[in-house]
Amino acid sequence: MKRLPLASLLTFAVLMPASAQTLRWAAQNDILTQDPHSQNHSTTSAILQHTYEGLTRYTRDYQVEGALATDWKQISPTQIRFNLRKGVKFHDGSPFTADDVVFSFNRIKSPTSTLQAFVAGVTEVKKIDSHTVDFILSAPNPILTRTIVDFRMMSKAWAEKNKTVAPPNVANKEETYATRNSMGTGPYRITSWQPEQRITMVANPNWWDAKNASNAKEVLYSPIKSDQTRIAALLSGEVDLVTDVPTQDAQKLGSDKRLKVIQGNEVRTIFIAFDQGSDEIRNSTVKGNPFKDKRVRQAVSLAIDRAGIQRAIMRGLSQPAGLMVPPGVNGYNKELDVVPKADPERAKALLAEAGYPQGFELPFNCPNNRYVNDEEICQALVAMWARIGIKAKLQTESFSTYTPKIQGFQFQFFLYGWGVPTYDALYVLQSLARTRAGGADGNYNYFRLSDGRLDTLIDDIKTEIEPVKRNALINAALSRIRDEAFFVPIHYQVRPWAMKANVTTTHRSDDKPEARFTTLGR
Repeated sequence: MKRLPLASLLTFAVLMPASAQTLRWAAQNDILTQDPHSQNHSTTSAILQHTYEGLTRYTRDYQVEGALATDWKQISPTQIRFNLRKGVKFHDGSPFTADDVVFSFNRIKSPTSTLQAFVAGVTEVKKIDSHTVDFILSAPNPILTRTIVDFRMMSKAWAEKNKTVAPPNVANKEETYATRNSMGTGPYRITSWQPEQRITMVANPNWWDAKNASNAKEVLYSPIKSDQTRIAALLSGEVDLVTDVPTQDAQKLGSDKRLKVIQGNEVRTIFIAFDQGSDEIRNSTVKGNPFKDKRVRQAVSLAIDRAGIQRAIMRGLSQPAGLMVPPGVNGYNKELDVVPKADPERAKALLAEAGYPQGFELPFNCPNNRYVNDEEICQALVAMWARIGIKAKLQTESFSTYTPKIQGFQFQFFLYGWGVPTYDALYVLQSLARTRAGGADGNYNYFRLSDGRLDTLIDDIKTEIEPVKRNALINAALSRIRDEAFFVPIHYQVRPWAMKANVTTTHRSDDKPEARFTTLGR
């Protein structure tokens, strides 16, 4: 596939006929795949939600409503019946039925899927008739309809025809037909994907929810890594909407009468992750694995000046974090969110107590185009750790190559971010902190973290229905993660979006813009 240089791409955008029917959207990150059951990656999900739909979806204020299901009822504590929307068609004109739901469930449960968390606790999906399915649960699930928002439906016939009945193994660099092609029921159809250049989506005239469709008949998404180039494209009129606004430009863009800026907290925590299970840290100057020692993990945390990062790098557009779950998510507790103050002397003392009075040297991995100012944050962290004797050798790369390396357990000390699309803390705890046990348990635990007490708490959270008791369990789990420094949270992101004055959209705290909530004026 031939790739155009960025300058040519932007020139192409200028030459395209301008129309109020086309929404031109730019951000820094490309998708990883078009397969809805392959990669649990926010940008990929943000694009694919326009093509692939779930049985449920969120309203503007994050309440759950029916999408491909019209309604549901509880048959028993472990059996939920969903009535499917009739008359829905895939983009190729074939009907959506219960067979597609059963197929999609079996597909997302494949070992090669990283989205199993979205069907956590579901043991089976049974077809009752062509437009009715029952979800059979291993135990009562208090957040099922939120969890399955990101469980997207794929055409069984299309997948079988194109030999893509299971997601590819991305860690082994596999691809299938669904990696580069899509077939959903949603408001837009992806007609072209040129990796690192452009995604083109056109409106589906037969969408079942036409009364709520956007007036954007076409959506052009451009991943533009360079902050300067991305903002230049907005200022010159080459794009209409930018959702990765550099922190240093937000105020200036907001004062431009041709533009408007909206912003809000994102339900995403940026944190430092450790390999806590391996016997050795590769390419380190010490024997063994220092990250098995709680004191070393605490020293890493105490060396970080979170207030300084907020002020100097984030320009105030972040909230220093003491927990792995951000505000806006069920289970967050402000009283527990105690942000560690930078204390390099205490950090050095902890390293000495742990047997590393001279510190040590090791690789530190960081993406350079995924999170807000990710590379700049990592550069600052390296300098902070150097003051306590930890010599972190920074290695940065694009998130498209970063992700499969994480999934291959290649990183042992790295920066990562985690959003919460379910708006419930279980998603964080089960995915990241639970011992890997297959399925959703520890499916993103690439840290070899295993703590019996934490596992018990998380397993209890999965099935506790009473809200007060459940939140008490969540608080206990978050407190243990904080006190043991299993992860080192840095901050919760704040996301400004900038757009032309004629664009109206709803800011999403999951950082997933939706064209159905966007309109274009003349």
